[in-house]
Amino acid sequence: MGLVGSPRRIAAALVVLITMAAIARAEEINDYPTSARAEYVFGCMKANGETRQAIEQCSCSIDIIASLLPYARYVTAETVMSMSQVRSDLGAPFRTSAQAAGALNELRRAQAEAEVRCF
Repeated sequence: MGLVGSPRRIAAALVVLITMAAIARAEEINDYPTSARAEYVFGCMKANGETRQAIEQCSCSIDIIASLLPYARYVTAETVMSMSQVRSDLGAPFRTSAQAAGALNELRRAQAEAEVRCF
């Protein structure tokens, strides 16, 4: 009886570990705070019409972006985009550096993929 119980316990423990790993991975993928998602959807709806269809498309869009771009890199790209519009010397590094261009390109690729899948 002791030998039969052991494989079951091991299997149960493995199932628990696999489930915990899957949950941790899902949380890692879904690292965008709700406020960031809402802000994106509101801006997207302003640009694409304030309809029920726009809600669906914009929600889909941020989900795709979030699946392709970790939140920290999204924040970096959004900051670069915002600061590059500053006309003074403060905005110059955000308009001219290779690192800034790379961050923007990464965001634009994710947005293009979202556009293809959602709109």
